[in-house]
Amino acid sequence: MLAKLHSIAISGIDAVPVEVEIDIGGGRPGQRIVGLPDKAVQEALDRVRSAIQNSGYEYPYRRLIYSLAPAELRKEGAVYDLPLALVTLMASGQIQADRGGTYLIAGELALDGAVRPIRGALAAAITARQMGLDGVMLPSDNAREGSAIQGIHIVGVGQLAEAVGFFTGNWDPPILPDSFPFNDEDHSLCYSDMRGQEMVKRAMVVAAAGSHHCLLMGPPGSGKTMAAQRLPTILPPLTVNESLETTKIHSVAGELQPGSGLMRTRPFRSPHHNASVSGLVGGGSIPRPGEISLAHNGVLFLDEAPEFRMPVLQSLREPLEDHVVTIVRAEGPLRLPADFQLLLAANSCPCGRLGAGMASEGFPDTQGVPESGCFCTPDEIRRYWRKLGSALLDRIELRIPLNSPGVLSPGGKAGESSGKIRLRVEGAIGIQKDRYKGTIRRNGRMSSSQIEKYCTLTERAAGAFSLAAAKLCLSGRACHSVLKVARTIADLDGKESLDSVHILEAIQHRRFGDDPYDILTQS
Repeated sequence: MLAKLHSIAISGIDAVPVEVEIDIGGGRPGQRIVGLPDKAVQEALDRVRSAIQNSGYEYPYRRLIYSLAPAELRKEGAVYDLPLALVTLMASGQIQADRGGTYLIAGELALDGAVRPIRGALAAAITARQMGLDGVMLPSDNAREGSAIQGIHIVGVGQLAEAVGFFTGNWDPPILPDSFPFNDEDHSLCYSDMRGQEMVKRAMVVAAAGSHHCLLMGPPGSGKTMAAQRLPTILPPLTVNESLETTKIHSVAGELQPGSGLMRTRPFRSPHHNASVSGLVGGGSIPRPGEISLAHNGVLFLDEAPEFRMPVLQSLREPLEDHVVTIVRAEGPLRLPADFQLLLAANSCPCGRLGAGMASEGFPDTQGVPESGCFCTPDEIRRYWRKLGSALLDRIELRIPLNSPGVLSPGGKAGESSGKIRLRVEGAIGIQKDRYKGTIRRNGRMSSSQIEKYCTLTERAAGAFSLAAAKLCLSGRACHSVLKVARTIADLDGKESLDSVHILEAIQHRRFGDDPYDILTQS
């Protein structure tokens, strides 16, 4: 007897329809799966048999041939356990139902018949709606995630018996809660914790408002990590479309907690410096999203950036420009979204002591290096910064030096809170939304034509910009970066045209880091 159900296979961040078929025939008893299954799918036969028997149903000891179509698509994971069990019961006559073919089914089975969560539940719901099906049957831990897709019935099951009961009409699924969590913000971090370092906090405001890439550099204990970790607290929450897109990526990567709904806060990814290229960019024998895709619509923070291997750092260059990662395999290219905000932190030198005793007005010259307690030679400092490379640094719009804050009194005055800062950031973002009308998200993503259209300079600003570009030998990309940052500063001030004060502040935020050795020579 033949039977057929719908399921999925994950390809990148999308779910591809897969038909699960079975043929029960006579002859010598046995079971086999065809259709490019991996080891986990082949092992599903043992899980399915135990789950059926332990749930009180009869397993047919006959010749069973399962097919997962299309045959040329590689199948991996335990997502087929539940559809394989249900299609077996349908073909053996233990389920008399005609609506099984109108539902997409995915789930992993335990030996006792319990249904375990899977990766890609949200992608499965999107695919089911595109196919015109009536609904999706998912593990109960994934049901809230799938319910974010409107116009399709989501059935969450915790046991194989519940899935059978739904198709036979003997069991009704529970009503699902709202897929949007409303209290998922972390209020333990706030910029009011930072005393002093006003230039750094100002740079963080500009970076958040325009989604500009940023480099923080200074001695250990100067507040680099502290400033970076608080950046998400001044970013606006994800919009509905951004939430769906971001949650889909994290679901496919298996990053969501069981029972969670859509993500509302922007992701903040901070990989360790021993990360590989594929771990950061994505890939593998079965391509999966890397850290830069998991940071999509959010922030990618690389602490101690020069400690990352050079190929890992240089792999960021194309995604920073294209906002997408293209992974090429023999079966075809795979495109993963990667529109993220890059945030780097680095010590001043390998030992970290360069600048530890600097005055607040800037870095010392070479004669001042021994007084700072630094043990590094100029060549060692050059090699340390050469890992970042000028091509990557040229794409970093804000380069912020930090100094040791000195002695701070525990009872000192607290700084401005993240909540107040976010109101200013959201005001500037609102101006950008009205300006671009959905073509791009932030000033940091402006194209050359948009820069020419929206970055109108006053006469004083044009003179200051020309002089600075000539003295600092700015590249074409660097000039565009200065104009983007100046546009964001003007938006924070509520100004339509860019004045000299906006240009000069943008240049001040960029002046360090064009040459790795300028950490010694700039003052």
